[in-house]
Amino acid sequence: MPARFNHMELTLPVGGLASGRREIADFYRDLFGWDSIDVPILGQVGLLLRTDPDTSQFILVTEQNKHLSSPGYDHLGLLYDTRAEVDELLEKAKKWRERDPRVQIKEYEDLVTGAHVTHAFYVKHLLPIWFDVQCQERTDGSKPERAWIFA
Repeated sequence: MPARFNHMELTLPVGGLASGRREIADFYRDLFGWDSIDVPILGQVGLLLRTDPDTSQFILVTEQNKHLSSPGYDHLGLLYDTRAEVDELLEKAKKWRERDPRVQIKEYEDLVTGAHVTHAFYVKHLLPIWFDVQCQERTDGSKPERAWIFA
C-alpha cells in the first residue's frame, strides 16, 4: 500500500507563532477550509491546521530557535478535482492579498505534457513554504492507472 500524507511540521522563529497565530488560522481557514487547534507540544502551544477534520492530515506549526527557511520554491502540493476549484481559490487568494500584502502568489501557465495538463498557482502567507494549488486534467479523457479514492 502506498504511503499517504499524514502531517507536516513547520517551524517559525521564536515569537512568530505567538504574534501570527490568529492570522495564520484565519487565512488558511478561509482559503482552504482548514480547522485550527491549539495543541501543547514540546513545551509550547503549537498550532495544528487540520486539512480535513475526518482524517489524520494536518500541518503542525511550532516555534523553534532553528526554524525552517525556504527562500526558494519549496512547497506542499494540494490537489483539487477541477480547474474551477483552483481558479476560485486563486481569486480568493488575490482578494486576501489586496487586504494583506504579505500574501504572496505565483501564477503559472498550464503545464502540458502530452495529454496531461497541470493547472496550478502557488500561494504563501506567514508560513515558511509555498502551497502548490493544482488540478490534474487529461485532454484525451483517459484516467490514471492509480488514483486515490475517497469514500
